[in-house]
Amino acid sequence: MSSLATEPIAAMPARSRVVYRHSLLVRVTHWINALCFVLLLMSGLQIFNAHPSLYWGQASSFDHPFISLDAVQDANGDVKGVTTVLGHSFNTTGVLGASRDDDGEMTARGFPTWITIPSYQDLATGRRWHFFFAWILALNGLAYFGDLIARRRVTRDFALSLADLRSIPHSILEHARLRFPKGDAALHYNVLQKLAYLSVIIAFPVLVLAGLTMSPGVDSGFPWLLELFGGRQSARTIHFLLATYLVLFLLVHLVMVLVSGVFNNLRSMITGRYRIEEEKP
Repeated sequence: MSSLATEPIAAMPARSRVVYRHSLLVRVTHWINALCFVLLLMSGLQIFNAHPSLYWGQASSFDHPFISLDAVQDANGDVKGVTTVLGHSFNTTGVLGASRDDDGEMTARGFPTWITIPSYQDLATGRRWHFFFAWILALNGLAYFGDLIARRRVTRDFALSLADLRSIPHSILEHARLRFPKGDAALHYNVLQKLAYLSVIIAFPVLVLAGLTMSPGVDSGFPWLLELFGGRQSARTIHFLLATYLVLFLLVHLVMVLVSGVFNNLRSMITGRYRIEEEKP
């Protein structure tokens, strides 16, 4: 997420220039978001491992999970990991359902030790990490969204026009060819970036509300949350699916950073300065 200011700050060779692209607030909130998201993901998977299955509705239907990460023993007594999605099962031994512990033994575990905080099974500690950094992320998000509104950047940076929608096929083709905007076009988000960032802006508050709905204490004060999500188990599933979507968004974001210029992108998110290549005359 970024602010697209266009004030020139340095002279560059004839075919490039440097602009001040990201404000200090945007840069700070970006890195806080990154840190919090990683820690929330890892602690969230620790919480998920306490019961690695998802359901729809108010109550758990153990015989018909929407998604489950299980461990079974084969005829030789070896532990195997099995992932079930909508009734279809897959062998995911070593990654999901069953993976090696710190002693190298294959053991029943939804997600492996290297991706959870703490690495060993400890639901209480995982919850403390998750709730602590959830509050930091929420406050940080409010600061970022407040800046969006105050600077009217929602309409300026993310609003979709009819021309944007018509350009979707062309934008997809250009990205597939690793051709990125140059000159003044690089000062604005393209349609795919707008759609991606808008989806995150929408997904984030829904994810937070779904997380709150899993708390009986919150539900007692705001019972309409259960009706909104169709039950506590549905809220848990939605929370997990949206978190998965954000992980996919992050992976695509990192790939685009790599292919469009690692140094230039990192410098812009550290110093605010971004180098733009000009169109060839």
